[in-house]
Amino acid sequence: MIVAVVLSAGESSRMGRPKALLPIDGQTFIERIVGALKQGGVERIVVVLGFEAEEMRRHSAHLPVEILVNPDYKLGQLSSLQVALRHLDADKSCAGTMVHLVDHPYIDPKLVRLMLQRFDQSTHSIVVPRHQGKRGHPVIFSRMLFGELLKAPMDQGAKAVVNAHRDDTLEIDTEDAGITVDIDTPELYRQHVKGD
Repeated sequence: MIVAVVLSAGESSRMGRPKALLPIDGQTFIERIVGALKQGGVERIVVVLGFEAEEMRRHSAHLPVEILVNPDYKLGQLSSLQVALRHLDADKSCAGTMVHLVDHPYIDPKLVRLMLQRFDQSTHSIVVPRHQGKRGHPVIFSRMLFGELLKAPMDQGAKAVVNAHRDDTLEIDTEDAGITVDIDTPELYRQHVKGD
């Protein structure tokens, strides 16, 4: 089983309000992401919170997810991923994790399903989507890499592990431009959401 991990612990300082709760197509970012993961075939979803965790928990209580809190969220995204990995490490049914960021709301259930299938069929330890030569999210990491991710340097994040396994990475080309859309400022929100 691949467990999805949605990283939603940051302060959203550039956005000025929690990105997870921004409206998009009648939903919030987090609702849209969780819905797409479920539609794509992910059975178990973990959401990692940090900044204003209790308020965020209240807004996420109706979602079919497990909520973890990263007290050290100021250390960055990797610290939140590590909280999830430590939680999942004891679960031997977890074959890997599909990592997604809450400021990437354009996630397609069809791509999620394809990534899960390709991971299942291949021996690669990383699966990543690519649009016009640019990699995006979500990213699947095999359980075999949990140890490396837990030891990776905070200043480099998961990229250090990705870069160390270039030959063991399966890239899936997609026409879905949404994989690279990172909405973390009011300007980008207006451009991508208000303008669509």
